[in-house]
This record gives sequence, C-alpha cells and structure tokens, in this order.
Amino acid sequence: MASMTPSVDVPPAPWTGRFDGDAPEHRRWWQAVVPSTGAATSGSAAKPAALIGFASDEGVRRNKGRTGAAAAPAAIRKALGPLAFHLDRSVTDAGDVAVSEGALEDAQARLGSVVSELLDAGHLTAVLGGGHETAYASYLGVSGSQALQQGARLGVLNLDAHFDLRDEPVPSSGTPFLQMARAEAAAGRRFRYAVAGVSEANNTRALFDTAGHLGVQYLLDEDCETDRVREFVASFLADIDVLYLTIDLDVLPAAVAPGVSAPAAFGVPLPVVSAVCRQVAASGKLLHLDIAELNPAFDVDGRTARVAARLLDTLLR
Repeated sequence: MASMTPSVDVPPAPWTGRFDGDAPEHRRWWQAVVPSTGAATSGSAAKPAALIGFASDEGVRRNKGRTGAAAAPAAIRKALGPLAFHLDRSVTDAGDVAVSEGALEDAQARLGSVVSELLDAGHLTAVLGGGHETAYASYLGVSGSQALQQGARLGVLNLDAHFDLRDEPVPSSGTPFLQMARAEAAAGRRFRYAVAGVSEANNTRALFDTAGHLGVQYLLDEDCETDRVREFVASFLADIDVLYLTIDLDVLPAAVAPGVSAPAAFGVPLPVVSAVCRQVAASGKLLHLDIAELNPAFDVDGRTARVAARLLDTLLR
C-alpha cells in the first residue's frame, strides 16, 4: 500500500552497533533497521514492524513522579542496536514524536495519528516510551485504525505495578486507562482491560474500587507465578480479536529495572514477563505494543534499557 512518510517531530537517526560483517549470519539490529517510508514492505510472511519513539515525561511530571523518561526512545534504540537480529520480519524506524512546552495532549494526538497510519499501512507497531502517558497515545492510534473501525474486539493487556486508573482533572501518566475506559464507553464498546503485576501496596482502595466498577481483570504481583499468569493471559486473549500490549517497566523488580519513575519493591520476575511476551507474540492477535517508563537518568549500567530491548526483541520474533 502506498503511503507518505509518517509525520514525526524527530526523523530517524542512523543506528549504530558492533560490526562483525555484512553477511546475514552476522546481522545485528543496527544493520537491519531502516528508516520508515510509511509503506509496509516485507520479504517474509511475517508482518513488518515499525518503531516509533514518544519522547515524553510530561505525564510523569504531572503525576509527581521522577522525570527523565523523555530520553527513553534513544536509550532503547542504543540497547537494541548491538543485539543479534534473528527476526523473520523487516523493521523500520519512523522517528520520534516529542512533547513540546508541556503540550502532552497535542503530542498524544499526533502520535496516535502516526500509529493509525502505520497500522493501516500493514505494520505491527511498537512505541518506545516515554512515561505511561504513552498508553493513551497508543490507544488513540489503535482506536483510530481500520481494525477497530471494522468492529474487532480490542483487548488492552497491561504489565504494570499500577492500575493507572486515577480520576484527575488533568491527564497524566496515572490516568490513561480511565481515559480509555471513558472513550470506549463513548464509542459504545466494552472496555476490555487486564493488568498483571498489580502491587496492592501501591494502589489505593479507590483504585481497586474503580477497577472493580470497570470490570478490570487483574493479578497481584505476589500471584504472578508462570502457570497462573499463562492461564490469566490465555483467558483474556480468548475473549478478544486484537490486542494492544503495554509494558510499564516498573512491573519488574527494582534490581532488574532500576531505571523507572517508581521502582518496585517486589515486582514480577523477568522470566515471567518474558513468557507473557512469547505467549502474546504466538497468539497472532498482537496489533500494537509499547514499552513505557524507562528513565535513563536513574538507570544502572543501562540495565533497564537492556531489559526493554530484550523484551522488544522477544515480542517481534
């Protein structure tokens, strides 16, 4: 399908990484990723993937968290670049949408338009956030795509220590899923939302009440054993046609993901989160994904960025 290059604020920059040779058996991510033209082309049966950065921490600032997530897209690309490329799909980089002078809502709308355009051109889209305000921008893109316009049942699966269902007068990184719930209700659709990894200690009773009122399915972090999470995800997938997966890196233990706004005292083990990624990728229902809340300013040896890169590599396999 022909398409113009998506309209972003920062065009894709050249990727770099270790060089072992030009032959396919030596290929790494930095050698495989090419700038996006908006048109979906692939030399394999797998749907081509498109990466879009969301350089934002305005939502985190509004939510009184530790800012710095605006630098996440560059950090994730840097961690991805040297990884060996084993994907059976092409990957393009569309560049970044950035928040300017605190205009979060405008940037969310613009990112949504880019995501919709790439989805409708035939891509599997992946947003590199950004605070978790990224999630509402992703939702705008998914809900504005042809997939939902054709009546597909959308499910939103969140791997997160928080519900992010705050009822606040100003949107932030704590409000995106309540915003989604209200938008889905206005569109006459059922809000299908599930969260794995919720920390009881870090969510107020009001948030649990809101989750109950909205029919949110959830698993507490202490209940996230591999088999139980697999059953939870399988049950959720069975009731939907297309999936939007969002990963807030604070779902992981602080020792694994220190570079986030709100490090987790408990967290869900990385092997469990990785298993969910493999399960979702194998389902055939993944339409869009994002990885949020990486804060390079508080990372240790790039540890959290490396985890984000590894999860993205797993999801796009």
